[in-house]
Amino acid sequence: MNVFIFSAGILCLTYYIVIIIHAGITADFAWIWPAGTVLLWGWCLVRRHMERYDLQLPGWISMAGYALLAAGICLFTFLLICVIHGMQAKGKPGLEYVIVLGAQVRGQKPSKALKMRLEAARAYARENPDTVLILSGGQGPGEDITEAKCMAEYLLVHGIGKGQMILEERSVSTRENLVFSDQLTGCSHGNCGILSNNFHIYRALCLARKLGYQDLCGIGAKSDLIMQVHYVIRETAALIKEKISGNI
Repeated sequence: MNVFIFSAGILCLTYYIVIIIHAGITADFAWIWPAGTVLLWGWCLVRRHMERYDLQLPGWISMAGYALLAAGICLFTFLLICVIHGMQAKGKPGLEYVIVLGAQVRGQKPSKALKMRLEAARAYARENPDTVLILSGGQGPGEDITEAKCMAEYLLVHGIGKGQMILEERSVSTRENLVFSDQLTGCSHGNCGILSNNFHIYRALCLARKLGYQDLCGIGAKSDLIMQVHYVIRETAALIKEKISGNI
């Protein structure tokens, strides 16, 4: 058992190094992997110490601990499956609105994640010229322009007309994307799609339904394969946070 746990800690640490090399030291939520390594190796040391000195916890404490661990694993696994299922979302043709959720802008250029969303938005807009794209995203740290403006400039250069786009430039979270987009267009009462990277779709749809969106579907764009495991784990944790906050 200790060998398995120690090996899992090595895998967490190795993946963290891969993330840092690939995405940089500021990669969002990357700290969870070295934290996982510390917890796993710490558990190994505690077990080894207890075995060495023949120490045992009271039976009720062991049972309670294992019950909590099992419940946590079951909950996390269920949410993980929901996130993965949401990654299959392909949308449907002829939507009245598609909200394109913003992502990081580097200066005035879209990040890799945002570019993947924009490529999916461009493809959908070309196939559905009557659909209005709501480009949703404000301006965050390190961004010279709003995410909405960056998206509009990219799509204009790639053949999507200005008349097919509406810019929402205030939001700084997924929930605000949905709230402000609805305030701007009333899209929650129409036939609406939400477009984001595939790992993000399930949470976005949960937030939208809580806010009263009615005729709704997800459109999953591609995501970085190297970061895929990280993104899925991060989204699963984010779902728990949103539930605790009452947002879903």
